[in-house]
Amino acid sequence: MAETLSALKGHWPRTNVDRDGTRGVTLAEVASFHLTQIAAWPDSLARVGGDIAKAAGCDSAPGPGRAHEGTNGTLLRIEPLKWWLVEAAGTSGRTSVSGADRAVLDLSAARTWIRLSGPKASVLLNHFLPLNLSEQAFPEGSVASSSFHHIGVTLWRDEPGYNLFLPRSFAVSLWELLVESAVQYGYEVA
Repeated sequence: MAETLSALKGHWPRTNVDRDGTRGVTLAEVASFHLTQIAAWPDSLARVGGDIAKAAGCDSAPGPGRAHEGTNGTLLRIEPLKWWLVEAAGTSGRTSVSGADRAVLDLSAARTWIRLSGPKASVLLNHFLPLNLSEQAFPEGSVASSSFHHIGVTLWRDEPGYNLFLPRSFAVSLWELLVESAVQYGYEVA
């Protein structure tokens, strides 16, 4: 299989912009990953959830709006009947989640993955996402589908910060908005 090219390559160099001697946000693209969508039907939901949790190396499949990290990848419950399996680059291969009772779709080339961290990451995201990103409302392990300038995006919070999955065709324009808005907080593109 051909390697997916970055949608952001060459559009924004690695750089640092200090604001009053600080950097409030770090932005980075995860350029190589595998993203698989698994959809189930109501009568096969429990069985499919068990199968994919085992394949991902998780104890169980996450409930709606939640993520579980496993030894083979992270499962995100993006909708009541759908999960995403996210596998970082360097994995030995794509985890098999196929079966006759589910629909499986490779979305790896359809999404751009951006990581945001730092003390001002949630403030920056709230310029664009109509979500309460406080620790109480959106703790680590939370997942939400939202809109960013009328574009559907998926946000997942993990220990280091936030993971934003953007449609590839809108990645450059949304990235530019993020970086330009981050200037006021100081930022680093890693």
